[in-house]
Amino acid sequence: MAAKPILEQVPRHQDESFDCEVIHGRDYGTRWHFHPEVQITLAIRSNGYRIVGDNISPLRDGDLVLVGSEVPHVWQQDEIREAAVHAIVLRFTEDFLGRDFLARPEMAAVVKLLQRARRGLEVNGKTRREVTQRLLVLSEATGLDRVIALLGVLDVLARANDLKTLASAGFRPQLDASDQERMGRIMRHIQEHLTEEIARDDVARIASLSAGAFSRYFRNRTGKTLPEYVNELRIGRSCRFLVETDAPVTEIALDCGFQNLANFNRWFRKVTSTVPRDYRSTFGRSR
Repeated sequence: MAAKPILEQVPRHQDESFDCEVIHGRDYGTRWHFHPEVQITLAIRSNGYRIVGDNISPLRDGDLVLVGSEVPHVWQQDEIREAAVHAIVLRFTEDFLGRDFLARPEMAAVVKLLQRARRGLEVNGKTRREVTQRLLVLSEATGLDRVIALLGVLDVLARANDLKTLASAGFRPQLDASDQERMGRIMRHIQEHLTEEIARDDVARIASLSAGAFSRYFRNRTGKTLPEYVNELRIGRSCRFLVETDAPVTEIALDCGFQNLANFNRWFRKVTSTVPRDYRSTFGRSR
């Protein structure tokens, strides 16, 4: 799934200062998009991959990420399981409690947190466990309790030392919502043919661009070349198969669209900094 992100209008009830959505269903119901709100996504149960800026990572149950304002992102559910998504998605503007609220001295650490979140932050360790519990409470809260719960989450995150930056420092996408239809065609083609050969000329024709223009267009929107993007998605899929099945590595490589094991191993090490056997050993035991 690859595209120039579209500007999303985040709905919010008139009697609420921020949006909290609990998702149960087949998917997350969104495309690659961006919005002015800060977003916290807790994937309680999910199976697929997430894209934050130019970072592509496989989803595992319990995944927790903070995404800053205007950062393009998507959580993509795979079809390996049916009706597998259970998630809490929290969205709020930086001034949801007033323009001067973040200027208070007590909020200095939160301001720094939101600045760091402009590249996306993965939450790990004990911080993930604590924030998860707080989000579960928040999703059921109303009134002032709801606001206090969000402030508590931000306080925990602002003091945490187990947050991992996701998007690269140089990622600066061209954010323009004017070509949604073209990018939708590109997204669908890549997703539908992910396990097959995906030729640049074919995708360029779908985008109604010359091959050279398409390459520039795609890299400006995703921060990656088409082969990089496609192969990182394939590696994300292979990570799930390694964890969730006992299939041989060679079989997984072929099922994920790689024509030979050597190329699969090269891309796997590049994306995950490890080898398939070690990845399976590490994450397979934790499920």
